[in-house]
Amino acid sequence: MELNSVLLTAGGSIGFFKLVNCGVSKLPIPESACRNAWKWRNVCTSLTHSLITGIWSVLCFFVHPQMAEDLIGTHSVFSHALVSVSIGYFIYDFLDMVLNQKMILSWELLFHHTVVISCFGIAVLTGHYVGFAVVALLVEINSVFLHLRQILRMASLAAGDLYRINSMVNLGTYVVFRINTLAWMTRWLVLNRDNIPLFSYTAGSVGLAVMTAMNIVLFYRLLRSDFLKSSAPMPTEVKESRGQGEGKKET
Repeated sequence: MELNSVLLTAGGSIGFFKLVNCGVSKLPIPESACRNAWKWRNVCTSLTHSLITGIWSVLCFFVHPQMAEDLIGTHSVFSHALVSVSIGYFIYDFLDMVLNQKMILSWELLFHHTVVISCFGIAVLTGHYVGFAVVALLVEINSVFLHLRQILRMASLAAGDLYRINSMVNLGTYVVFRINTLAWMTRWLVLNRDNIPLFSYTAGSVGLAVMTAMNIVLFYRLLRSDFLKSSAPMPTEVKESRGQGEGKKET
């Protein structure tokens, strides 16, 4: 895809998720979530992104299975469009947080988005590592349950069976699609370091280091909140970091 196509796709994505946010604002909001209506809209918009990109990332490998054998130079227009759409979403979400949330509450996510936009930007602009970026977007499968978790908590449904089931699925998909994916990506990067230019290798290494650290912290918070302290009162919700993509989460 040419630069104009990338800009058009990313720009269209920004507009699409803005429309999703506006659409959510027209829907009924649980009374318990009314005290922070912006956050409710933001998380619902993030859930939409995760549903779309989680399914899309899996389809990319079905549509173009050769990409799995060459994550550096092989990709389809379908895969390239996915990464461009995700860049648009992260730009939209970055601006949404800057305009509507205090910096002290969102600096982790803003930093995360900056890293993701930079790494994905290298992929779509150079036409290399698009497959690697698609692998990173597999974490969005888990983000679906992370976002649903927060929506249930904001709706005061954290004591129900649905929340408990979601918590178990969330933890399982966290291990499979976040921890395992990040570990595999790190191994791939190390094994292919001789085939990757220093700049791209450094950017990828820094990005993975940031994602790994943030996801280790989040995993501990999830365990502590949903399993280690299941009999304790639910802690106050705060906005947490997102995996490469990742969703808004709470402690």
